[in-house]
Amino acid sequence: MINLSDYHRSIEILRKASTPHGFVASLQEQDNYRRIWTRDGTINSLAALLSGEPDLIETVQYTLQTIFKNQHPSGFMPSNVSPGKGVSYGGTVGRADNPSWAVIGLCQYTLLQNDRSLAQTYIHQVEKCFSVMDAWEYNGKELLYVPQSGDWADEYIQHGYILFNQLLRVWALRLASLVYERENWLSKASSIKQIIEINFWNRLGKGPLYAPNLKHQLDAAPQGYWLMGFNPARIYHQFDLQANCLAILLGIGNAEENREALQFMQGLGLRMNHMLPSFYPAINYTDPDMKELENNFAYSFRNKPHEFHNGGLWPVWNGFLAAAAMQSGDAEFAAAVTMQIEAANQKNNFQYNECLHGEKGEPIGVPYCTWSAGGHVLAINYLEGKRLFI
Repeated sequence: MINLSDYHRSIEILRKASTPHGFVASLQEQDNYRRIWTRDGTINSLAALLSGEPDLIETVQYTLQTIFKNQHPSGFMPSNVSPGKGVSYGGTVGRADNPSWAVIGLCQYTLLQNDRSLAQTYIHQVEKCFSVMDAWEYNGKELLYVPQSGDWADEYIQHGYILFNQLLRVWALRLASLVYERENWLSKASSIKQIIEINFWNRLGKGPLYAPNLKHQLDAAPQGYWLMGFNPARIYHQFDLQANCLAILLGIGNAEENREALQFMQGLGLRMNHMLPSFYPAINYTDPDMKELENNFAYSFRNKPHEFHNGGLWPVWNGFLAAAAMQSGDAEFAAAVTMQIEAANQKNNFQYNECLHGEKGEPIGVPYCTWSAGGHVLAINYLEGKRLFI
């Protein structure tokens, strides 16, 4: 059952995060969260657009204007903008997912609002987004090569051909081809989709592999869900919630593969009896990957086992899980996930924490995190039958 009281609380969080420059990532000053982030701002914009709330949709416009006005001359998008104080394009590295997020946000606004004004204003910026992503292929073979710390999980271990980023690019290209009537962008999206379907599901014989090393690496790779990614030295074994949800939403692969992925997520949810972790299983102190984790942080080490990116529970990505479940026709699973998001956001007197501990379910991370509200709003609107453009 939809909890309208909690839904209105989430809408109010988005309202309180609204500024004349766009949605800030948190309602309070902590580290650098009270800024306009390309990724967070776009995801909150998707939720706001589905909500239909006029004042929030106005903040969507401000968010898009802020991030596109601060695009780097080379084409990559800001990590975050602190109006009047400066622009960050990333920490040790930039953010490979942000050009896609920016285009997705702009195109969803254009299509859902039937308003082409911003799309017309920023056509050249959109072209630059796709141009810089073409350059990040490095070998001209369709897949982005993502540096470590190069996407939302910026203190985690993944680098290389990471599925999450490939899927965002497909989504951005599809939407932009629809908005701007550019057949070449749709063709590019289709080519990337074909490469994804062959190389990110562990089932040999689907077509030519991206690289020779994949043939022997796939022997020990997991099955039953979309792979997190690979690089010349390894295939990652962790389950990636975000990538699997996007794959289902975007219709990547065949019905059997997406049914297997959804069944894996349902089974994981039953075993854990709470929201799904963003990456599973957690890396423990005895695992070789922990050494890499322990050295990759900006302010303090947050990736202890079952915390933050390392097995933490994020309401925002569980919102995408609820949407993916609805896209698959499983309203019961979508409703169960949505109730778990609500239970998470209610903790500590509705503190809307960024994430929770993966085993204990206790709030950790930044409180009053805007996209924890955004994930809830997204889930509720999908339950009610509203949809983003895919």
